[in-house]
Amino acid sequence: MRSVNVGLVGFGFSGATFHAPIVNAVQGLNLRKVVSSNAEKVRSSLSDVSVVESFDLLIEDDEIELVIITTPNEHHFPMAKQALESGKHVVIEKPFAVSVDECERLIDVAQTNGKLLSVYHNRRFDSDFLTIQKLLKEDHLGEVMTFEAHYDRYRAEVRDRWREQDRKGSGILFDLGSHLIDQALTLFGIPDAISADVMAQREDGKTDDYFHLILHYGRKRIILHGGSLVMQHGPRYQIHGMKGSFVKSGIDPQEEALKQGRSPGDSGWGEESSQYYGVLTQNENESVVKSVPGSYQTYYEDMYRAICENEPLPVMAKEALNVIKVIELAVKSSEEKRMIEWT
Repeated sequence: MRSVNVGLVGFGFSGATFHAPIVNAVQGLNLRKVVSSNAEKVRSSLSDVSVVESFDLLIEDDEIELVIITTPNEHHFPMAKQALESGKHVVIEKPFAVSVDECERLIDVAQTNGKLLSVYHNRRFDSDFLTIQKLLKEDHLGEVMTFEAHYDRYRAEVRDRWREQDRKGSGILFDLGSHLIDQALTLFGIPDAISADVMAQREDGKTDDYFHLILHYGRKRIILHGGSLVMQHGPRYQIHGMKGSFVKSGIDPQEEALKQGRSPGDSGWGEESSQYYGVLTQNENESVVKSVPGSYQTYYEDMYRAICENEPLPVMAKEALNVIKVIELAVKSSEEKRMIEWT
């Protein structure tokens, strides 16, 4: 089995929590270098990697084959472009970029240079989403008529971090909304139209901290909602079809496990507590549905096979571009207070 040397750009929450531990758990991937201004922090977690302060030093290393970019969203485009032009395969932490134009240009650069480009939409590998996919594949719900997904939290105070400042790609729609949008597009494809309400609800909010999107598919409605002032969470998913309904609360346990220093391969990895199992209702009969274990490692296992065995990418760049297009149309819909057709 050949080894793919990996360089990680950024060691903030995303790089340190969602990428480094997963990469290290996947056979064949070898995390060699990390770009960070805080070498001590990196070495406290990754004692056997080299730490460089310059992105240029990373991409000039001919031994690095795959570059993972976990910088603030506005830097995704220039860094990914430079890495692709330097002959590296690239994974970008979601969201892909801050505009459809940037996404299209990166796809062209990847094709021109014959390199792979993917976006880390890890919530495709959440326990709850994998469970929903299984239910739909097995046709337990029939034709879905209403799908509602929430990504809510309670953060009443505006914090001094880039995601909550007035910067390109900041705000909850890019941050959390991109997860829900990607899941919806994965399940249902491209919508006919979008209507949305996107705003800052917090008094000192500098960017959006609330969104409510409706994706229109004929008679089908896909409702995606996120808020920052939700102290008591309701169901995370409510799905209603011609054969039944599925209601699910709780959230995939992998993020919390990663925060605690656990990683794929540990006992019980990705397994939800039974208290969060969803309920399937069919003809007034209710049954508890055991959740499929979550599996973030699948993304990087598939990424390895794409590089070494010419297998499909875990997330295609065009799929990630469509997420950004939904965001752009949602913002336009909210500003103009009307439904926007997909063209």
